[in-house]
Amino acid sequence: MKNYTFLLLLFCLACKHPTPVPAVQISLVNNNESLKITGIDPVIMHDINQDSVSAWQSLFAIYRMPADTDMKNYQPIQPGKYLLTDSVLVFTPDTPFIKQQTYFMRYYNYAGNKSVWDYIKGKTKVGQLHFTDLIFKQ
Repeated sequence: MKNYTFLLLLFCLACKHPTPVPAVQISLVNNNESLKITGIDPVIMHDINQDSVSAWQSLFAIYRMPADTDMKNYQPIQPGKYLLTDSVLVFTPDTPFIKQQTYFMRYYNYAGNKSVWDYIKGKTKVGQLHFTDLIFKQ
């Protein structure tokens, strides 16, 4: 019985764990007039850029933070232009960011939590999208 336990332990240790998704990061650039978005897989960025500019807005939407943060999910998207250069995405709003105003970028992790174990453990429910809000201030 001990041999089977050892083999089971060895098998579990040999299992390949999925590679972690790189962390998306943001920073203000161009005298705080634009938002630089990094940490996105370059292959995915290139594929999306070939498809449509509006896809960027659905993946990396920028919003103004409301005074009542419970209303975050009901804010209109900040219009602007997305420009991809190398592996960096730069968002420039149609109207400049307002000084001392807080904004947030919501990005969706479509690749994360695909494992059946995530459903079993209750981390993910069918149809649930995972997103992260990154907050910045002009």
